[in-house]
Amino acid sequence: MSFRPGYQRASSTNLKAAVAERPLDGKLAVITGGSRGIGAAIARNLASKGASLILGYTSDSSAEPTAKLASSLESSHGISVLAVQADMGNSNGPAHLISSAKNHFSHPRSGKFQIDIIVNNAGVAMNMPLEEIKADEFHRQYTINVLGPILLLQAALPYLPTDRSGRIVNLSSVSASLGFVGQTIYGGTKAALEAMTRTWARELAERATVNSINPGPVATDMYGGTSLEFQNHIKPFMQNAPLERVRPGIDEDRFVRDAERAGGRPAYDYEIAGVVAMLCSEDSGWCTGSVVCANGGMRFSP
Repeated sequence: MSFRPGYQRASSTNLKAAVAERPLDGKLAVITGGSRGIGAAIARNLASKGASLILGYTSDSSAEPTAKLASSLESSHGISVLAVQADMGNSNGPAHLISSAKNHFSHPRSGKFQIDIIVNNAGVAMNMPLEEIKADEFHRQYTINVLGPILLLQAALPYLPTDRSGRIVNLSSVSASLGFVGQTIYGGTKAALEAMTRTWARELAERATVNSINPGPVATDMYGGTSLEFQNHIKPFMQNAPLERVRPGIDEDRFVRDAERAGGRPAYDYEIAGVVAMLCSEDSGWCTGSVVCANGGMRFSP
């Protein structure tokens, strides 16, 4: 197997046999917003494929669930997981995340340290009509959703591969292109992230591929916290998304019951994680600068 020293924590011969020859063995992945929802689902997927992980989280309330997730992934998959509290909305947060990872994962003798995968998942949203927008909320969302990924890439740049094997995946949203009411700020942040994806694909071409994905509604706390007014606004979009049509007997009962009102079902977090994992694979090496649709057909690629 190709684990780097210190990255594997297999506790038995049986576990080592069970995890042999996985596609991301020996890789190290940084996932921001890795404590719950889509971020946790991405962590589970990449861990199952052999990647060791750095899970970034922000709030004190996320410390315990992140620690539990890290312990579970280590014991289940024979990898190493480091949970780091780092606020992507603080100018020092991204650098702290990378320096903590370097201190933990550097080779004990050579000092070698490489980050193979970065998933910019952390983000915030708040819907409000144009006339209610305040400068403070504008700066909050743009700092976390746009400046945070910039600062994280700057901090990670010295440690990216030099052979194009790196993988960077940015979590955008259909909000960048569908013009949902109340999303002047949030939609703008995600459009900026998509523009940055294309620029980074050129600037980092010899280091890593850089792609975005654009989920629609996902069954997470963020979507659950949106207003009924907003959900009614996006209902026609869900009705026209071919894969969001509910499937009685297959989909969760709560989504089947709610489908007539909502117009369909949201994505499950593991469905989004699967698309991210695809873009982190060796097989995705000829794809860069793209926004890969991960929204059940709510938004088709042009």
